[in-house]
Amino acid sequence: MRTSWVKLILGVLLWLGCSTTAWSQADSLLRQAERLLSYKAYGRAIDAYTQILSEQGDQLTTAQKATAQGKLAYAYQQVGDGVKAERYYREALTNGTDEDPQQLLQFAQTLASNGKYQESQKQYERYLQLRENTPSRRPSVTPDGDVPISGGRKEAIRYRLEYLALNSAGEEFSPAFYQEGLVYVSGKKGGSAIETKGNGGGAGYLDLFYVPNRNSLKIASIINADGSTSKPVNERIKNERQVGSDEYTRPTANDSRTVPGFDASINITEGLGYDVRSTSSGQRFSKTINTKYHEGPATFSKDGSRIIFTRNNYNEGRSGKSDEGVNKLKLYTARQQNGIWIDVEELPFNSDEYSVGHPTLSRDEQFLYFASDMPGGFGGTDIYVSRFLNGQWGRPVNLGQTVNTKGNELFPFVDDAGNLYFSSDGRGGLGALDVFFATLANPSTVQSVEHLDAPINSAEDDFGLITDAGRRGGYFSSSRRDGNDNIYRFVRESSLFGCRDLTIRLYDTNTDAPLDSVTVLVKAKGEGRPDQTITTDRNGLVRICLEGNNNFTFQASRDGYINSTIGFTTRALTDDQPTRLEISMMKPTVIMDTIPDASAGPVSLTRSRITGIVISERDRRPIEGVTVRLRNECDRTQLEYVTGSDGRYSFDLDPGCDYTLVASKPEFGTNTNRIKRLPKKAKPKELSADLRMLSVGDVVTIDNIYYDLDRYSLRPDAARELDRLVATMRKYPSLVIEIRSHTDSRGDAGHNKILSTERAKAVANYLNSRGISRKRMVAIGMGESQLVNNCTDGVICTDAEHQRNRRTEFKVVSIK
Repeated sequence: MRTSWVKLILGVLLWLGCSTTAWSQADSLLRQAERLLSYKAYGRAIDAYTQILSEQGDQLTTAQKATAQGKLAYAYQQVGDGVKAERYYREALTNGTDEDPQQLLQFAQTLASNGKYQESQKQYERYLQLRENTPSRRPSVTPDGDVPISGGRKEAIRYRLEYLALNSAGEEFSPAFYQEGLVYVSGKKGGSAIETKGNGGGAGYLDLFYVPNRNSLKIASIINADGSTSKPVNERIKNERQVGSDEYTRPTANDSRTVPGFDASINITEGLGYDVRSTSSGQRFSKTINTKYHEGPATFSKDGSRIIFTRNNYNEGRSGKSDEGVNKLKLYTARQQNGIWIDVEELPFNSDEYSVGHPTLSRDEQFLYFASDMPGGFGGTDIYVSRFLNGQWGRPVNLGQTVNTKGNELFPFVDDAGNLYFSSDGRGGLGALDVFFATLANPSTVQSVEHLDAPINSAEDDFGLITDAGRRGGYFSSSRRDGNDNIYRFVRESSLFGCRDLTIRLYDTNTDAPLDSVTVLVKAKGEGRPDQTITTDRNGLVRICLEGNNNFTFQASRDGYINSTIGFTTRALTDDQPTRLEISMMKPTVIMDTIPDASAGPVSLTRSRITGIVISERDRRPIEGVTVRLRNECDRTQLEYVTGSDGRYSFDLDPGCDYTLVASKPEFGTNTNRIKRLPKKAKPKELSADLRMLSVGDVVTIDNIYYDLDRYSLRPDAARELDRLVATMRKYPSLVIEIRSHTDSRGDAGHNKILSTERAKAVANYLNSRGISRKRMVAIGMGESQLVNNCTDGVICTDAEHQRNRRTEFKVVSIK
């Protein structure tokens, strides 16, 4: 709060301190006005932009004029002058050469707040069309520490909406989490629970209803992220083979049902399942809670033992009215005992003269947020908070004008991260009631408020949203379908933020030491997306904010190391957690080892030389007919040698020069190594360089790729082993492989075939996550078809013998 006042004061001083000279140029005026707008000094910004357009309008280019009109419209929108905001948005869009999607959205919101709903909808549809082709930018959030960071683009958040079958011809709204189910408000069409400009929860006499298992709610229809509507997939009856149903009754390592750990599928938050199994309609929540008057909305303690709910001024058979004869709303609490709600009591800040309702508890249950039209607010209904202290609820505190307006703020909800969601008809938006998101500096201080875009908000009432801490999924109410309030479930299908924070660590493959001063070239897929160049810090780290829903490549380069390229995708990432990516870099192979030859006795060398054997990677046997070339990097001269049946080669070396050693043969991969220069005037040395080569058809077992019992996800120790395969794939850029996974013989053969395929896919997913193209690998499940020992069905073997069959290999399909 103090920071905001400082910025406001600074903005005023900047305005008052501007001299005539400083305002002599139109672009200088625009910069000053932009600064005032950034300080949220909207009144001063309006004065500045008005002066620019009236006194300097002739000096402005068409683009500058459109910019000034758009900024002025935005400033008027922020101070609540919708008429003037509409006027200047029209002028800005008329004069502008390129349509700004964000400005179109703001214009649509202004039109809606001015009651021009049909035109607002047209502008909003135009906004959606432009947004698909023009992702807007989100400023990078500076991370903690001194790691460099680069910005990224913002893409619209995509949600899938599910219209639930529990909805009826009446009203269903304002869901609340309760144990494994949902408690919501339901009733017939009628008056409103708390009078608002929009209906937003209006109904005749309302009761609380309960669905015991929200995971099994049936879906009537789906509204996809692209706006299309579809029917839910028919429920399939699963009749899976039970673990251990064959002659081996105990479960084995082949009996896995676990999703591979490297799959980038959507991870729905725990407790918000989205199975479409049918369930019965909601049942009335409790006879001791529901009465002949309004009940709901409600909130519950974490353990479900206490409820705080909204009800008309009625308790213990007696109702009360205000001095004007109106039966207001109050908040009540009750506790559960043996499945019965008892001890229904009023909260201490209720009154017969004003309404209090729509409660929500903070995660620690120490703060209660609610809506009320009590005196002293900003108009209509406001959001308040009360603290539980010394066994009772304290005096309510208004959350202030950052949240509350002259209109109505209703239906607050606080998620487990302490974020506040609420609905308002006083802030502008797409409809009468729209859902907003607020970050809290502390339980009673709001930092910022953000409007949630479509499809959460619509041209109708949208309210009563509940969700998890990451807004990965949840429920809300809307009257968009037929004018009645209905409950929708939503699932987020993209990142919550405009860009995704990625930390990249560059390290030496052999020593694991961090590498500073590594230049990383970042390339994003798609035209018009410029490349970025970033450099690692002393800890080998760099941070970048990546555009959502796109593919990237990172090319790392540093003197003395082989360039390393790795891929990364932000597609289908919804967890919004900062991601860490590690890129290893290898030095060229430097050969400096003297060959000990005890059998030959002391040898007096007149020149240094290098000798070695070219062997197969698969069986370590010498390879005949390999062409070995040695290039002198001083004068670029080249020597050549073709190996015989023993696979040996030998070259003389000159001191003071680097060398490149290349071995090649048709149907084998080319093996390249670097030889570090020998010091001049040094004693002659004999160096050893045995070269391993892959050939088409080779099948190489990847050591230590084991799977836990009842799992086919990769273990951390397997990931370390697979990094060696990653290094091989990088060393041979043309290498194409089959990843072949095998099981032991225990269990059903068909099931083992499926299981081994999933294991092979898990390996492929890992290699792809490390930047290896999927075009270079094929995942194949071999099942129990190629056992390496005699442990077939009916043969009793030890676990170690069975483990030998549970292996992963790669076969060379092609290589150059």
